[in-house]
Amino acid sequence: MKEITIRLSTIADVRDFVTMATTYTGEIDLVSGRYTVDGKSIMGIFSLDLLAPITARISGAGSDELAVKLAERFKA
Repeated sequence: MKEITIRLSTIADVRDFVTMATTYTGEIDLVSGRYTVDGKSIMGIFSLDLLAPITARISGAGSDELAVKLAERFKA
């Protein structure tokens, strides 16, 4: 499992994140405070506090590559 900290500051960021996440076959969970949501769920993401940094937990094959792409695109 790989963990990175990201920021999803705009609606476009959330849309782009979900687009990238849905192409990944592994699991992506987003953690903000005490809440954890599926990183492929746009509704779940909008239920998080988007003003605070979010921890992305990525597991499965290719998690390192995806973590690098997400960290570059959604820097915290």
